[in-house]
Amino acid sequence: MAKIVKKIIKITIPAGKATMAPPIGPTLAPYGINAQDFCAQFNEKTRENDGILTPVILTIYEDRTFGFELKTPPTSELIRRELHIKAGSAKPNLEKVGKLTKEQVLKIVEVKMPDLNTSDPEQAAKIIAGTAKQMGVEVEL
Repeated sequence: MAKIVKKIIKITIPAGKATMAPPIGPTLAPYGINAQDFCAQFNEKTRENDGILTPVILTIYEDRTFGFELKTPPTSELIRRELHIKAGSAKPNLEKVGKLTKEQVLKIVEVKMPDLNTSDPEQAAKIIAGTAKQMGVEVEL
């Protein structure tokens, strides 16, 4: 018999660095699940990803158990890490903060493909390029 879902929570946590501190502990406390157990499982699954922001969809069931699904990191985070920059431009149309090559875009597409709404790599590259443009990053396609 299927478990009854009590709540679905979306939260973004640095890979391998989940702790009971905010935002995790206070978010999970009202639902009565073992947040320490969640942190341990999350850290085990993501420890090789070096602190990259990782979206999680956490499903909490009526019997106070949980399951979670890991998503791919946000596109802006992947671009930021690929170019080794702290943040995007405050004025993206006027001030550029970097340049992505076609190879770098394709590398990001490989990581991001499972969560994009296309199966065509060329369309996926355009999606990545759009995000990069909004961050003030030039894209060479």
